[in-house]
Amino acid sequence: HEQYYLSYCEYATLLLGNKDEAIEVVDDLFTHLAINWARLMGTESPMAKAWAMLKIVVTAHLDAYERQRAVAETALFRKALDRARDEFEIMESTIGLYTAIAGLSGRLFDVVVLRYVLGYPNQRIAAIMAIEETTVRTHLYQARRKLARDLGIDRHHQIDPS
Repeated sequence: HEQYYLSYCEYATLLLGNKDEAIEVVDDLFTHLAINWARLMGTESPMAKAWAMLKIVVTAHLDAYERQRAVAETALFRKALDRARDEFEIMESTIGLYTAIAGLSGRLFDVVVLRYVLGYPNQRIAAIMAIEETTVRTHLYQARRKLARDLGIDRHHQIDPS
């Protein structure tokens, strides 16, 4: 709880677009994890399982209210993208970047949100997602390539992979 609660809340807030809802969803998840602690610890990768469960409960919450991910509308996302805009070479329309990031799937979406939106270093992302740091770098590389393709940015331009 101490290690991941804040990160989980920030991630959920981005997707839900509402901090209070995010806290409620994450609190419910951590309550469930506490009740089922022995079973969680018996899994091959408890942290990966907890991360997967976070994604499931956030998606279920969105589905229950017939909503889409709120990433593009979240003020925190806009603020963070202002910091990352130069890195992605966005010239005029940040809406294109919002849409492109929202269109990333699975782990590519997660690493971009955790790295560029929430500002976590690769080592922290690896811990949160329970994957190797090299895998984080690989996912970031793949995500940047896909975003560049989707946004029509010169493929040969190199972006710092850190």
